[in-house]
Amino acid sequence: MRNLTKQQTGFTLVEMIMVIVITGIIGGIVAVFLKAPIQQYMDVARRAELTDIADTAVRRMARDVRTAVPNSVRPQGQSTYVEFLPTRDGGRYRANAPGTSNCGGAGDALSFAPDVTVADTCFEVIGPAMSGVAGHYLVVGSTQSDADPPYRGNSNGVLRQITGASGVAGILLASSGVLPAFAQLDSQRFQVVDGTQQAVTYACVGMQGGALDANQNGQGKLMRYWGYGFQSTQVAPPTVVGGSDGIGALTPSSAILADKVRACEITYEVPNQRFGLLAVRLTLTSNNESVTLYNEIHVNNAP
Repeated sequence: MRNLTKQQTGFTLVEMIMVIVITGIIGGIVAVFLKAPIQQYMDVARRAELTDIADTAVRRMARDVRTAVPNSVRPQGQSTYVEFLPTRDGGRYRANAPGTSNCGGAGDALSFAPDVTVADTCFEVIGPAMSGVAGHYLVVGSTQSDADPPYRGNSNGVLRQITGASGVAGILLASSGVLPAFAQLDSQRFQVVDGTQQAVTYACVGMQGGALDANQNGQGKLMRYWGYGFQSTQVAPPTVVGGSDGIGALTPSSAILADKVRACEITYEVPNQRFGLLAVRLTLTSNNESVTLYNEIHVNNAP
């Protein structure tokens, strides 16, 4: 009798169904309130990632361009690419020889047309001696705003290959054209271009007219090309290019600085002979979310 009168405990089927329904309603209400903050967080994270990519790429570009040989940035006007010669060193050459020429030693001046008809292959550096310059390139007197002479190694240009150092403060040059008269400057300065980097091009490629891919991402890339020689006629973006002025055909090295590029605009203007202004506008798009970054880079063109 005692077992028969004991009460049974547990949930009925109706109670369980009611709990499930109520839990579902509460979950749906919570999801509605959480959807917006979560979506906002994802959008902010995506924009932050795009901004970081664009900012890093533009900063790297600015750091490179600020080392450009004076008047070597090209082209002028609006484009999606820019080319320049990055410097690794510089100095001053002797202009007035007080003593006997000693090919790179004391008293050896750098000669220009029309004073000489044979290319000068050595000169004295005023100041500390330079080492480790063999295989690099010398640019002297780059004053033309059309950015053409720094890319030419003949009598029409101001680019010369360095074969080594001589004496305590001298530089030896490969025998090529006589340096033109316009390259002789009162400042007596010259720049050294890295022989591994050579000319450098930043180019936006593959943007497909701003169209997005199936995932709503930009299809373009901001690329950096280097090591393709010096081209008197600009090739952009550089592929396998035939060298000029004794430099053979080279395959450029390349690296991706930014992907998901939807739009790109690079403008270079030369307000006066002493400086130029390179403006970069870069738009990156991911999952139909876009970020546009604009930056202006001051370029020193005083040789």
